[in-house]
Amino acid sequence: QVQLVESGGGLVQPGGSLRLSCAASGSIFTIRAMGWYRQAPGKQRDVVATITSGGSTNYADSGKGRFTISRDNAKNTVYLQMNSLKPEDTAVYFCHAEGRTTGLNNFVSWGQGTQVTVSS
Repeated sequence: QVQLVESGGGLVQPGGSLRLSCAASGSIFTIRAMGWYRQAPGKQRDVVATITSGGSTNYADSGKGRFTISRDNAKNTVYLQMNSLKPEDTAVYFCHAEGRTTGLNNFVSWGQGTQVTVSS
């Protein structure tokens, strides 16, 4: 009932920047929290950053000082600005959202993932 579509991944050199976007659509009443997770080959999916509807943010230690999460509540969109990228940031990045539908049912949704590759 709620779909998430990511964009903005790609290939970037070490030290470069990328901006990921994720737009939510569907039967949305409210989105409590949105976030970004990543999964490298052979590893588990880990949180990168989260943001609440009120703007409170949390970051994994790996991205502190380099990544910035933001959201546009009017557009149901979350962004992840990634600077000073390192090869170890290479992963598939997934958007996540949780909230309530117009039918007042709780939802948890994931995007399809976008590949970020940091390599020279």
